[in-house]
Amino acid sequence: MPARAQDDGLYFLPLGGSGEIGMNLNLYKTESTWLMVDCGISFADNYLPGIDLIMPNTNYIEQRRDKLAGLIITHAHEDHVGALVHLWPRFRCPVYATPFTMILIRLKLGAAGLLDQVPLIEVPLEGRVEVGPFTVDFLSLTHSIPEPNAVRITTKAGTIFHTGDWKLDPDPLVGAKTDTARMTQMGDEGVLALVCDSTNVFNATASGSESKVRENITRILSEKKGKVFCATFSSNVARVDTLAQAARQNGREICLVGRSLKRNVAAAREAGYLKNFPNMVDERDAGYLPNEKILY
Repeated sequence: MPARAQDDGLYFLPLGGSGEIGMNLNLYKTESTWLMVDCGISFADNYLPGIDLIMPNTNYIEQRRDKLAGLIITHAHEDHVGALVHLWPRFRCPVYATPFTMILIRLKLGAAGLLDQVPLIEVPLEGRVEVGPFTVDFLSLTHSIPEPNAVRITTKAGTIFHTGDWKLDPDPLVGAKTDTARMTQMGDEGVLALVCDSTNVFNATASGSESKVRENITRILSEKKGKVFCATFSSNVARVDTLAQAARQNGREICLVGRSLKRNVAAAREAGYLKNFPNMVDERDAGYLPNEKILY
């Protein structure tokens, strides 16, 4: 018979996302109770023809779902939240997230017909929640989506600092910059272990700031005379705002093409971001504008 974990310890069990890109799903256990952090998908490559999405194998926690106190979503990227609508019926636990992320979660659950079934707890930025024996403090970071969070998970057996995805941007343009002073304070208060995103860890070059990107895009756009098309991840709200402001400064209207882009911009506005975002031209009308007056 396999050894059983002692109830007075603190245990970390990654079911996805450790040692790989995507499909983040992490479990913590103390006092016979589990806490889940993130519930994401991954995308298949050329070696898996016919497969669109890959999700973690959750058999272990499904068999213990009566001991699962809750699910924390750190941010709204698909590799952290994309499996929620598919896997939640197997867990049936409360879900915690900050406002922007929660708006997108509600949209996903509504489309899946699950909105009325899932207990949703919206956490204010920099907020704290008690989830069973876990005290969870949210810390705002910067990343390529609004409201990425690290979480400090405090238990009687010790404290974990779980970063989620992050970058250090002194001028992110949308959302607050990382509160390094509060992070330092949390470290000084004592941390047993750090569970950290390590994407690009072998790249010694510092990440650039979105403010520098905006400066360069505005300049490049001023040099173009014809119709301009820009592609971006739909969740990168700061980049969409950068394109919109660059278009405005160069006398162009902006036209968003794609359901995900429109959904994320609407969610950002509902959450209080993009207050100076210009009016958009409908894609059915954009073709009537002169080429030098439109940015797609």
